[in-house]
Amino acid sequence: MSRRRRHVERHAVERIGWLRAAVLGANDGILSTASLIVGVAAADAARGSILIAGMAGLVAGAMSMAAGEYVSVSSQSDTEKADIAREAGELRDNPEAELDELTDIYVKRGLTPDLARLVAVQLTANGGLDAHVRDELNLSEMTAAQPVQAALTSAATFAAGAALPMLTLAIVPDRIIAVAVTVSALVFLALLGAIGAAAGGAGVTKAVVRVTFWGAIAMAITAGIGKLFGTMA
Repeated sequence: MSRRRRHVERHAVERIGWLRAAVLGANDGILSTASLIVGVAAADAARGSILIAGMAGLVAGAMSMAAGEYVSVSSQSDTEKADIAREAGELRDNPEAELDELTDIYVKRGLTPDLARLVAVQLTANGGLDAHVRDELNLSEMTAAQPVQAALTSAATFAAGAALPMLTLAIVPDRIIAVAVTVSALVFLALLGAIGAAAGGAGVTKAVVRVTFWGAIAMAITAGIGKLFGTMA
């Protein structure tokens, strides 16, 4: 008697919720804090002023990321719940039309009309709402919005990312603060881009080039503004 072996698969999409928030938070933490430090340093500010500005940016940024992610993902969650409730009402009030709708979905996916109807009938008999949520609304447990998780992940990763340019600021001499923070931030951004791409199963090179290019542009603009206002002061 043969035994049926269980085939277990893990896909990158299972990590999409926390991975997006983590990469966004860390990237923003590195880039915004490094840009702030470089801009203030370019204005010939004292080390103490630069440290205060960087720390303020770290705390404010982490809180802002947490609040922004929570509000944004909560709105997404509310929309998902409203759609599910609406679908449940339609399934209760007009089950035949919903059965036809489910059948059409499976036909468009390649099943013959008779087989599509049979599948729709069986899925409806064993929990029609689940089938409609999954196949009509394209919602699943893997991609469901999780506001608290997103908020905490964004705040923690922003703070972790922001700590890297702050550490560089703390250990380099005053005369090379702007250059050292810029270079280290680009290295950190490249590493983050590579890690995020690898974790998500995407191409590493493209992610690294993209994040370092825009990081360099952001810090260059901030440094220019700092230099301009430093000259005017």
